[in-house]
Amino acid sequence: MIELAEEQERVILVGVSLGDQEEARRSLEELKELAGTAGAVTEGCVIQSREQIHPATYVGKGKLEEIRDLLWETQATGVICDDELSPVQMKNLQDELDAKVMDRTLLILDIFAGRASTSEGKIQVELAQLKYRQTRLAGFGTAMSRLGGGIGTRGPGEKKLEMDRRLIKSRIAQLNRELAAVKRHREVTREQRSKSRIPVAAIVGYTNAGKSTLLNTLTGAGILAEDQLFATLDPTTRERKLPSGQKILLTDTVGFIRKLPHHLIDAFRSTLEEAKYADLILHVVDASSPQMDEQMYTVYETLHNLEITDKPVITVFNKKDKAGFDQMARDFRADHTVRISAKSGDGLDELLVAIETVLRQQKIYIEDLYSYHEVPKIQLIRKYGEINTEEYREDGIFVQAFVPAEIYAKVKGDASGKSVQTNSAG
Repeated sequence: MIELAEEQERVILVGVSLGDQEEARRSLEELKELAGTAGAVTEGCVIQSREQIHPATYVGKGKLEEIRDLLWETQATGVICDDELSPVQMKNLQDELDAKVMDRTLLILDIFAGRASTSEGKIQVELAQLKYRQTRLAGFGTAMSRLGGGIGTRGPGEKKLEMDRRLIKSRIAQLNRELAAVKRHREVTREQRSKSRIPVAAIVGYTNAGKSTLLNTLTGAGILAEDQLFATLDPTTRERKLPSGQKILLTDTVGFIRKLPHHLIDAFRSTLEEAKYADLILHVVDASSPQMDEQMYTVYETLHNLEITDKPVITVFNKKDKAGFDQMARDFRADHTVRISAKSGDGLDELLVAIETVLRQQKIYIEDLYSYHEVPKIQLIRKYGEINTEEYREDGIFVQAFVPAEIYAKVKGDASGKSVQTNSAG
């Protein structure tokens, strides 16, 4: 657990239900987990049912009184709202409650600031924080300077809050230039991967679904994997050999979450777009969670926002070893579904077969007779394709294989044998 201050902050969580009380309750439960991840203790929860969020104070006058009383009774040090607050709402709530006020976005940004370990991750987090705070300079800096440390003060820190708009704008421009350089480096890396013709599978999913555990189990990556929201932030890519001998690159991505701040989507776009350039998507789902369906919806919605809609998807229903695992879980948007335990390894063989099946559907099936002077072509097939049959005959080498479309022209046989090509195993 991250400790943001020497003494844990005690907070009251506040949410607004716009019709679905149960949905608001679940969202507040998740906010409680986020607060715990940030090192805070939740002393109470308040939900108000309204037709719309109050434009000035987020909640109505009656609830403000209730929150004020709860702060006094529990000796809580702050309030966390379950939606992103406008600068006006933030300032008015601080004035009304005379307490530290945070919103869901600020909380997530703070957690990300503690998780970022690479230079790219740190740039992305600082950029998101500065964009968030840029519109909240009026009144926001004084509130933070009064409170000192705690949630929302990590990363850019207090000195950034005291900058005037011109300096913050200048810092954002500098970070954008640094991020552009990182993006160019990432594009070069993608280009090199493309030339190697090794297929890429992007691992996506709701935070704490088990993505990092899956990558560790499949590749021995050794990255941090904890039962905690946003345990890992920076993407990791590792190689894995499939049962056929073909190599594949597996890339872990940052976990998704409902109400994911747009600041983070914008700042982490280059990282999240790893999925955009992948050959297939591994959608990891915590099938033991009561909120499984809502979490799956959030992932697909985020992928849609990133314009990732044309990739084959294997949905991996994870945590088969946990009580509450939904054996009847379905995902009608996926091309394949498998049930696994990333922790124990149960079901991983089936997952690898599913990956091979999807990759095979993207290849061309060939049957060809190669003369013996065409052995380099067969070596090319071995390297980038999947050989099912390799039979040595008097008049040449007979091969049945699946090859990527981009190398088909290079490996087509010159021998007199009959050649057959299709886009699948048929």
